[in-house]
Amino acid sequence: MEWSELTGLLAKQLQRSLSFEQALVIGGGINSSFKLCCGQADFFVKLNAPNRLAMFEQEAAMLERLSNVVAGSGLVRLPASHLTGVVGSNAFIVLEWLDLVELDEKSASPLGQGLASLHQETGSSFGWHEDGYIGLSRQRNDVNDNWSRFWQDQRLGFQAKMARRNGLPAGIESRLGLVLESIPALFEGYQPSASLLHGDLWIGNCAMDTGGVPVIFDPACYYGDAESDLAMAELFGGFPSAFYQGYRQVRPQVNGYAVRRGLYQLYHLLNHFNLFGGDYANRAGDMIEELLAETGH
Repeated sequence: MEWSELTGLLAKQLQRSLSFEQALVIGGGINSSFKLCCGQADFFVKLNAPNRLAMFEQEAAMLERLSNVVAGSGLVRLPASHLTGVVGSNAFIVLEWLDLVELDEKSASPLGQGLASLHQETGSSFGWHEDGYIGLSRQRNDVNDNWSRFWQDQRLGFQAKMARRNGLPAGIESRLGLVLESIPALFEGYQPSASLLHGDLWIGNCAMDTGGVPVIFDPACYYGDAESDLAMAELFGGFPSAFYQGYRQVRPQVNGYAVRRGLYQLYHLLNHFNLFGGDYANRAGDMIEELLAETGH
């Protein structure tokens, strides 16, 4: 990576003097991540292949969208995006550097309240103005006025097709087909508002700053059922209990959530199977059986 060239582009964007000192490796799974040190200023940089520039551009736009909605609440913050582009053989995004620590119970409550407040921002239909990403997987966002059809076609159906190509065991695949057929029945009588969602809200995409303010990042935004964000928050480790209590103070639970939670979590389990394989097939299979038990299959 030509760090001096990137620093020059960033200095021009910010209209201030910056000089490259060092880039410290932070790690990363999907992207390579670095702390870019420029004298008195530090930045968080993510790198990927040049054809991933659109992914970074979407991330920047989504961070700005979410920031505009929560601005002034004081409940939650998001890192500012400074610059995206391509230098040499790398696409990049430069974000505000925040000193982050693990979320605790005290900060989890305002995070839950902040997420619930975010969900009060609604659109006229489900989806987004363009397809996005969930991890490195494509996330279909064709606009639909019917939530059941949206989830059947744009979410579970799309992941099911990828899982078939990726070798999902035949027995699980056939049972998944029954779940897809059962979606209208599982959503019967339920038509949520089209809330603005984070879209990939698991504990790894949250933290708090050194002042105790919760921070969320790595969004996969679209307009959908607010419960799908909450369901994701209960998957892959979950959040401190104060998070859910804070959320329910603003948005009380609606009857039938336990079943819908399974549908929403199944989407992410299938996506993890498509990305990583392994035991995620069995975890998806277990969730499929729980859902089918609700329909008498």
